[in-house]
Amino acid sequence: MSIKPIYTNRLVLVPFTLPVARALLAFNTNILAGIGLQPTRFWPDQESMDSLPRIIKRLEQLPEPTGFESWMIVLQHNATVIGDAGFKGAPNQEGVVDIGYSIIEQEQQKGYGLETARALVEWAFRHPQVKVVTANCLLENTASIRLLEKLGMQETVRDDEMIYWRLISRQADNNNLR
Repeated sequence: MSIKPIYTNRLVLVPFTLPVARALLAFNTNILAGIGLQPTRFWPDQESMDSLPRIIKRLEQLPEPTGFESWMIVLQHNATVIGDAGFKGAPNQEGVVDIGYSIIEQEQQKGYGLETARALVEWAFRHPQVKVVTANCLLENTASIRLLEKLGMQETVRDDEMIYWRLISRQADNNNLR
């Protein structure tokens, strides 16, 4: 089953493929033009480059992307990649997936992170095996804290560095998963 892009009001989320991830890790952004995307000198940024080995490792274990890996965040109006987001793997036995997101600095504070996270959460909850979406952020990351609160996530615990969050699907909540 081929994973289709996710469209939001202003964005298109395009699933990473193994060839794209490998090319980007090798600093070859020309591959983006081959799939109709506009490269920018700001992406992949260092955070994305640090994530690419994990993305590649996950994709190497699959015959094709499932959607529970990573997605490129693309502006609809000019097809420019401004970040990446996704899940850290398929749902576990309890139906939990963990989400993460990163927008280049030049495009932050414009609501793209929330738009991306909301689209991915909605996409995940359309899969009956997903009961809970989790996330975490640094204590000092006030932008992510606001985003996760707006998403409806509840703080579950915090430690010296991180805050951990979760959002229960309506279906699971109706079945009293707490």
